[in-house]
Amino acid sequence: MVRIAAASAHFGRDLEFDLQRVAKLIGDARAAGAALLVLPDATLGGYLADLRHPDPDALPPALDPGDPVFKRMAGLAGEMVVCAGYCEADGADRYNAAVCLTGDGVLGRHRKVHLPAGEITAYAPGDRFDAFDTPVGRVGMLIDYDKTFPESARSLALDGAEILACLSAWPTSITNRAPRMTQDRQSRLFDLYDRARAAENQVVLASSNQTGAMGGMRFLGQAKVVGPGGEILARTWSKAGLAVAEVDVPTEIARARRVLNHLAELRPGSYR
Repeated sequence: MVRIAAASAHFGRDLEFDLQRVAKLIGDARAAGAALLVLPDATLGGYLADLRHPDPDALPPALDPGDPVFKRMAGLAGEMVVCAGYCEADGADRYNAAVCLTGDGVLGRHRKVHLPAGEITAYAPGDRFDAFDTPVGRVGMLIDYDKTFPESARSLALDGAEILACLSAWPTSITNRAPRMTQDRQSRLFDLYDRARAAENQVVLASSNQTGAMGGMRFLGQAKVVGPGGEILARTWSKAGLAVAEVDVPTEIARARRVLNHLAELRPGSYR
């Protein structure tokens, strides 16, 4: 059995403040017995303040993969597996990226592949989906809009991922915001994608998200842990906090695949 925690929390441009919040969330997750903590997209430095017309002079701080901040985060993580989002610098390019680490160092990284309109002006796209081994099992990471595309999660499942860590800075609708967050189109889609990606690949999914506001955007929260049948095992709704669930990952995956094994029954020759 493993306890998995997914966080709803707000992060901004102040890296020291962000690290203090990371330390608090890691402490809360440790107190809850979690072995895996999935923090939101843009944990270090916050997300874009305007998704339609990003200000090039007000972007999140771009961090080199070797930046000392990751060593500090690893020290906070200790024995826990922690996934967190940040803006990655690579020469003149910037990527919306995620890192997964423990106190022993980095286990895996991901650069967001699917960039929505607006974000494409601030970031370069990644080009691959790779799962990696961790003390809690084989993990694959997705960054918000990535999970809109079934191929993203399927690629990780085919690479052996047992747990999908979905890190988001997912706002309410920018063009047609509903008066209540629960009625917002993006709220419905966020939950739908989380449950569908878990169920269609028969894996466990931990979905984190930002809360609060950045510029003109209001973030949904709605962190959750989803089982391989698409059932929500724990959730935060729109509030900040941790969704924590205890899961026997191999057993639950085997149970979900006992009769209908989606990955084994794929017919790639029939797909375009």
